[in-house]
Amino acid sequence: MLKRVFTAPDPGRTRLRFAARAVLGIGLAVVVCGLAGHSLTGVVTGGLAALLALFTVTDATVRGQAVTTALLPAVGLPVLAAAAVAHDQPVARDLTFLAVVGLGVYARRWGPRGHSLGVFAFMTYFVAQFLHTRPEQLPELYASVTLSVLAAAVTRFGLWCYERGLPPPVVPAPPAGTGLARVTTRQAVQATAGAGFALVVGQLVSGERWYWAVGATWWVFVNTTSRGETLVRGFRRVLGTVIGIGLALLVAVPAHGQGPLTALVVAVSVFGIFYTAAVSYTWMMLWVTLLAAMLYGLLGVLSPGLLALRFLETGVGALGAVLAVAFVLPVTTHRVTDGWIQRALRCVHACTAEAAARLAGTADADPAPMVAELEQLLARVRLSVAPLVHPLNPMRGRKRRARRVLALLDDCAREIRGLVAVAADPEASHDARLAAACWRVEAAVEALTGGRGVAPRTAPAASEPALAHIHGLERALAELAAPLGAPSRSPLVGA
Repeated sequence: MLKRVFTAPDPGRTRLRFAARAVLGIGLAVVVCGLAGHSLTGVVTGGLAALLALFTVTDATVRGQAVTTALLPAVGLPVLAAAAVAHDQPVARDLTFLAVVGLGVYARRWGPRGHSLGVFAFMTYFVAQFLHTRPEQLPELYASVTLSVLAAAVTRFGLWCYERGLPPPVVPAPPAGTGLARVTTRQAVQATAGAGFALVVGQLVSGERWYWAVGATWWVFVNTTSRGETLVRGFRRVLGTVIGIGLALLVAVPAHGQGPLTALVVAVSVFGIFYTAAVSYTWMMLWVTLLAAMLYGLLGVLSPGLLALRFLETGVGALGAVLAVAFVLPVTTHRVTDGWIQRALRCVHACTAEAAARLAGTADADPAPMVAELEQLLARVRLSVAPLVHPLNPMRGRKRRARRVLALLDDCAREIRGLVAVAADPEASHDARLAAACWRVEAAVEALTGGRGVAPRTAPAASEPALAHIHGLERALAELAAPLGAPSRSPLVGA
């Protein structure tokens, strides 16, 4: 876990800039709300709204990010009003919360914008429970949310819009399907069921802090699609919470809500959340737990007993998510991982064909976008295979095969990057051997993805750079035939 955070690559220092900008934007939002004369509740609400605006908006283009950011209050303010009105009506409050959970997850079918708006709606309702929001507070909180989202937008699109200098990220399309065959629809049902369990059991554990359990269930479902992914994410959430509670006992409890120290620790926590989110969910949860503890310290209710209660509620929420994915419309790790692997292999072939066309002199052939897409697909493969390679997985044979698949797919990506680099050289040339090698790559991919192509075979060595990379690709595909070729030997069966 330590190695993943401190040695993970950060091309262009994107994660560093992402985290530093978050501290700046959230700090600006807090200052603006303070200058507007808002209460502590309003300042906390505004700070969390700015955090969400800077964290959850992930559209591919700056223009798309700006549109999504502008839509956040339109989604969050009605939800805030519903939470405040239903605050003293437990049945209406709980049913509304479950509806927000289901609709928030279902919105992911509309891509990054739907995901961002769904998260903002859920967290707005969650924050209303956190702060015990009442109708008479709504005017102030409306102003806090609006001013904070505006401050976040000024920071993101005005003061420090580093995305304008970066190529737009390639976001793979979600798996196709209709009705309950669509992953987002199944997840909406699962998340609602899991949240229902967490809500009921969470209230039995604590009638005041039950919403922590629902929040844990919700966040376990974010960025997961299969039963195995959800199990691993639930474990990491609990682990991060435990470590965060230990840190909070050392830092937050002794601080007693002291202003300067609290501001410093909150800033460090925000930086930690944003900097570690992309590489370690456990580390991110550590910082989230510390941030929550510092906020409770500001509100004057923090104690060791409250931190112990947070641990219990987090466990309830994680259990709710696990039960939901295990018994409500389950999606197996095998099904999800097999789909992502097949898409990655088809992208390997498309990259090879495009690079070969570039070498043949086709002016409009550009393999670079496909390479970017391949990297994103491989990231999804790693995420879906994570349950199989997890240190606590007792099935060593399946773990070895899964690791072998990941290593060979990484080999494919390395050879593809080398081939694309050669194709970019104006002096590079194309010949019949290259065309034949590309045909063999296509046949190998067809064989591995269940088509009727010939089985992949090992290719001879070559001295020419382009041929050397394609032959290296052929060898990697040939070795992939062992763990992926026969269903009985697949590293994914039964997961």
